[in-house]
Amino acid sequence: MTATSTPAPTKIGAPGAPTRSRRRWLALSVLALAQFLVVLDASIVNIALPSLGGQLALDTAALSWVITAYVLPFGGLLLLGGRLADRYGHRRLFLIGSAGFVGASALAGFAVSGEMLFMARALQGASAALLAPASLALVTHLFPLARDRAKALGIWGAVAGIGSAAGVLLGGVLTAAFGWQAVFFVNVPIGLAVLLFVPRLVTRDPESGGGRLDYPGAATITGGLVALVAALTSFEQLGLAHPLTLALVGSALALIVGFVLIERRSPAPLVSFSIFANRSVTAGNVAILLMGAAMTALFFAFSVYTQAVLHYDALTAGLSQLPLAGALVVVAGVAPAVIGRIGTRATLVGSLFVVAGGLVWLAAAPASAVFLVDLLGPTVLLGIGLGGAFVSATQLAVHGVRPSDAGLAGGLVNTSQQIGSAVGLALLSTLAATRTESLVHAGVAEAEALTAGFSWVFLGAALLAVTAGAAVLLIRDARSARAARTTVEG
Repeated sequence: MTATSTPAPTKIGAPGAPTRSRRRWLALSVLALAQFLVVLDASIVNIALPSLGGQLALDTAALSWVITAYVLPFGGLLLLGGRLADRYGHRRLFLIGSAGFVGASALAGFAVSGEMLFMARALQGASAALLAPASLALVTHLFPLARDRAKALGIWGAVAGIGSAAGVLLGGVLTAAFGWQAVFFVNVPIGLAVLLFVPRLVTRDPESGGGRLDYPGAATITGGLVALVAALTSFEQLGLAHPLTLALVGSALALIVGFVLIERRSPAPLVSFSIFANRSVTAGNVAILLMGAAMTALFFAFSVYTQAVLHYDALTAGLSQLPLAGALVVVAGVAPAVIGRIGTRATLVGSLFVVAGGLVWLAAAPASAVFLVDLLGPTVLLGIGLGGAFVSATQLAVHGVRPSDAGLAGGLVNTSQQIGSAVGLALLSTLAATRTESLVHAGVAEAEALTAGFSWVFLGAALLAVTAGAAVLLIRDARSARAARTTVEG
């Protein structure tokens, strides 16, 4: 498909379009806003859970499904969503996913029973799995030149990080001011704005891959990822030895192994494993997976710590995240310039070690912590590290990817983050609960025991951040390794 010869209006994404077009940056801002909503909805509901549970008569076990019903289809369908976008059009799938997300958000806000809310959350997750990889693919198509793409991916990655940090903040503010329904209704006007402006700013779909879809591969990987996320959730709630957990782990392993065997023989694989020959893609996704595990555990533990130990109300607990979010925004804005000077990998590794430092500092906070004395410093340090890490990890994960695999790359980025989040939350929250219970049985006061448990979460998350940095240093392509050796020897 070729661009028309008509000079105006410029079609975003068409060959020959001006690389500095303002419309490209406007399009980026709208696409990033949609990604912000997707990431936000994984955490914004946390503080609203007590209020929601009281009104809909949901016990603690049922409340966990408010989160799980979103995470399961989102994490399970991301790779399929990315490949559907590659096959049938990134713009088309983005708009379908956005429309579904808006409708499901409205349905969740109007929910009058737990069953209605769970269904709406599942629809939200499935819709997010369509729009998230398509949005990142559109960004890579809109900015073909390396310099502009670096800035654009920096903004996109920063917005994803801000969405994670802002979830608790906005959840507290909205719940306190308008009730739990507001955490879902807030998506509706923003989503409608996205649906209004994206067709005007992205006026044509980039060239799609066409061809047939690998349905056996799609079925096995979707089932495998759903079973894996469900197994991690079951592990967190029921323990590793529970029959349901063991059955889900076995199902996940069998389906994922089956997927690998199918893909190796498929003439049109859902996931072309050749993409992992690009070591930047591999390193970036490993970093995102481990960073997602550390970050989700951090926000969960910090939110509960401020409310259960320090006795902050929902609004104050949300506002306590403001320094972290503010530092993240500032650093994400300058991160592309830093990357241009010292390189993507160096920026990512340095940022991850800053995150680890902030987590170790936070682990020292006592049960009687004063925010300005004990929490402000480490949260600002965390914001600095996360701002640089999100931007550089996103750039690394899509570096050198072919246009025909852009949707797949976007799906991999989001899948890595979601699976990492599920793993990190399951493992580290279980570690915290075990530590807390052992101290309570030993006669330690509840506040002190809870604080000690959360300290283990923060230290475990720090270890994950350090491991991610080490992985980025080790996973290098052969040419980079030879160049590094030559530099040292010279």
